[in-house]
Amino acid sequence: MSEKRSVPLKEHLLALKPCRHGGLIQETSETYGIPESEILDFSANFNPLGSPFEYPESGLDFDGILKRSMKKLSEYPDNRYLEFRETAARFVGLGAAPQNIIPGNGSTEIIRLVVECVVEKGDTVLLPSPTFGEYEMQCRIMGAKLEYPGQEEVETLPDETLEKAKILFICNPNNPTGKLRTRGEIITLAERCKKHKTLLFVDEAFIELSDPAQSVADLPANNNYFFVMRSLTKAFAMPGIRMGFGIASPETAEILNTARLSWNLGVIANATGTALLNIEGGMDSPYLKKARTVIREEGEKFKAKLDKIRGFKAGEVNVNFIFVNISKFMLDSSELSARLAARGILVRDCASFRGIGKDYIRVTVRTAEENDRLIAAIGDIITEWGKEQAKSELQHVIEKASEEGIGGRKTCEYYPCHFEGQNCTFCFCPFYPCENEKTGGKWIQSSRGGKVWSCVDCHSVHKKEIARKILDCLMQEGDTDELVKVAWKKVMEPTL
Repeated sequence: MSEKRSVPLKEHLLALKPCRHGGLIQETSETYGIPESEILDFSANFNPLGSPFEYPESGLDFDGILKRSMKKLSEYPDNRYLEFRETAARFVGLGAAPQNIIPGNGSTEIIRLVVECVVEKGDTVLLPSPTFGEYEMQCRIMGAKLEYPGQEEVETLPDETLEKAKILFICNPNNPTGKLRTRGEIITLAERCKKHKTLLFVDEAFIELSDPAQSVADLPANNNYFFVMRSLTKAFAMPGIRMGFGIASPETAEILNTARLSWNLGVIANATGTALLNIEGGMDSPYLKKARTVIREEGEKFKAKLDKIRGFKAGEVNVNFIFVNISKFMLDSSELSARLAARGILVRDCASFRGIGKDYIRVTVRTAEENDRLIAAIGDIITEWGKEQAKSELQHVIEKASEEGIGGRKTCEYYPCHFEGQNCTFCFCPFYPCENEKTGGKWIQSSRGGKVWSCVDCHSVHKKEIARKILDCLMQEGDTDELVKVAWKKVMEPTL
C-alpha cells in the first residue's frame, strides 16, 4: 500500500510556485513609510486616462450603477448574463454575436476555464516566451507538458510541433514585450492551427489601447480551434472589479458557458461591465480614441527619454507600456526596482518572466509629468550609486591618486558615465557633488533634463600632494562621512 501524502492534492501541485498579484502599493507604503496616495505605479499597465467614470462626457454614472445594484444584492444574478453578452458582442463588432460570448470574472478566470475544459494531464501546451505568466500557472495546475518557443519563432513553428500541441497561447500585443502581431499574421497562424487541430488562444487584453484594426475577434465565429479573450481591466482602468469575456464559436461558447462557474459575475461587476461595454462609440469611443492618442504621443516621448539614459534600450511603443532592456545598466532589474520603490515609484521587474533574467523592466506610459518623475528618479539613483561606489572604493582610489595622479577613468565600462558631457570622476571622488566651481566643476544640462554636477574640468583633488593629504584624513579612525567633511575643511578649503 502506498503511503498517503500529507495533503490530499495532486502530486504535481506540490511544486507550484505562487505568483504575486496586487498589493504592491500597500506593501511599498508599509515598507518605506510612504503614503499610498504619493506612490506612483508604473508597474500596473492600465489606461493612462484612468476610469471613464471620471469623465462626465462619457455618459457613465458609477454612483447610479451602485445604487441600482444595491437593490439586487439579495438576488442571485441571472447566470445567462444576456445583457452583458449582447453589449460585449456589440462592443467588439466584427460580426460577433451574443452566442459567441463567455462572461468571465477577469482574464485569469477565463484562462482557467479554457485550460480546464481543453487540457488533460500530459497534453503539450505552447507558451511563446516571454509572455503573461498566468497561462503557465493554469496549465501547470492541469498537469500539462509545457514547451517554450521564443516569441520570434511563432510564425515558423514546425508542423510536428503544432500537431502535438493542444493549445498555443498568443498575447497580442504581447505582455511584457509590447510586440504587436498583425491581423494577417494571426490569420495565417490560425489556419495552420486549425489544420493541426490545435486551439489558438489569442489574448487581446490590450488591443483597445493599441491598434483595434489588428483584432481577430471575428475569427472564432466559424472556427472551433480559435478563441479570443478580452479584458475590461486594462482598457477601462478598473482592476478592482473583475470583468472580461471570451469569444468562441457558438458550439464552443455553449459548452464553456455551461462549464464555467455559476454566477461568476456578481451584481456590481455585471452592471459595471455592461455599462462600460455600452459606452457610446464602443471601441472607437472618444475616451478610447483619446487614450490611444495619448499612449502613442507620450509613449514616443517617454521612449526617447529612456533611451538617453546610458545602459537603457527602450522597446517599441505599440501599447500602453514599454519593455526596457537594462542589461548594460549598472544595476539589475531587481535592484533598480527596489531603489525606485524606496522613492515611491513602482516599475515591473521582469525577472519573473521566463527566460529573460534580470535584464529588463516594464514601465507603463503615463502622463508627461509622471513619466518625467520616473526619469528624474532614475537619475537620482545613478548619482546615489556613484556615491556608494565612492565610499566602498575610497581607500583604493585615493591611494592610487596619491601614487600616480588620475583624472577621469576613460577605461571604465561606463565612461563617459550616464549623462552626456559627464565625466566619471564622481564615481570615486569622496566630495561629489561638492558644488564648488572653484574646483573647476560646474553645473551642466543633463541628457534627462535638469542640471547635474560635472567634474569634467576638476583637477584639484587629483594633484598628488592634495590627494595624499586627503588620504591622511580619510584613513583615520571614525565615521567615513564625518572624515570626508574633515578632509574638505582641512585640505580642500585652504586650497581653494
